[in-house]
Amino acid sequence: MSSEFRAGGTDLSERRRSGVSRGAIVDLERSEETTRIAWSADGAARIGALVTVATIADDARIGQAYPGLAAAAAGLATPEIRSVGTIGGNLAQRSRCWYYRNPHTSCLKKGAPLCPARSGNHLYGVVFDLGPCVAPHPSTLGAALLAYDAVVRTDRRTLPIADLFGDGADGTVDNRLGAGERIVTVAMGEPLPQERAVYRRAICRAYAEWPLVEIVVRAVIAEHRFAFIRIAAGGVAPVPLRLPAAEAALEGKATDPAALRLAAALAMAGSKALPQTGYKLQLLE
Repeated sequence: MSSEFRAGGTDLSERRRSGVSRGAIVDLERSEETTRIAWSADGAARIGALVTVATIADDARIGQAYPGLAAAAAGLATPEIRSVGTIGGNLAQRSRCWYYRNPHTSCLKKGAPLCPARSGNHLYGVVFDLGPCVAPHPSTLGAALLAYDAVVRTDRRTLPIADLFGDGADGTVDNRLGAGERIVTVAMGEPLPQERAVYRRAICRAYAEWPLVEIVVRAVIAEHRFAFIRIAAGGVAPVPLRLPAAEAALEGKATDPAALRLAAALAMAGSKALPQTGYKLQLLE
């Protein structure tokens, strides 16, 4: 098996214990660039890949400039995981599908020709059926960074966050990183004045669970209208997903209940639920 990078190791350690991952481990070297949050003259942040989730959640300047990212970081996993898990690791983590996680079963991501969840138990699967794999992408920060149009720099190239994940058509991978390619930094755009943001997730337990559905919403409200709106979802597709129909329903519109109800209904535009995942559409709405 090919070698794998280790940063915080929270996901890798579990896969090693279960026997899903058995290759060599390459510990990522820490550097000033990968372990800090740097700020440009226009107030934009560049976050090193080894910056922990807890640091992002707790950093006051991140919270002010990018409140949706900070809220998503604060909402995922547990304090123990957030203290060691990194932003790069969260973006590059592997699928949570129980077929993939079982060392005794085969799936697309382990070289099989078909996705066993599609004809098997897919209770926690997608409602936007975009490709052969029906497992939702596990990265909460991926959804948040999609709402912020972040840019990822690897040791080989620079690409928009959406291109890191692709369109979900390739069910054999969780991201588009090449063999041996590692994330170095995540660049944020210039902060928007007066931005408001919220992160919400629906989970099976009281805490410490991967979300059934999660949403990151960014908004700038001026004169009781949505002057700017971005909505991204996780847990519903094989990649983090923007919801353009819901955004269009709110952009420039008054902040009234009717507009919000329409946007909630349009959040499901383009969805295609599996036999066992229709309940997720209600959660998404």
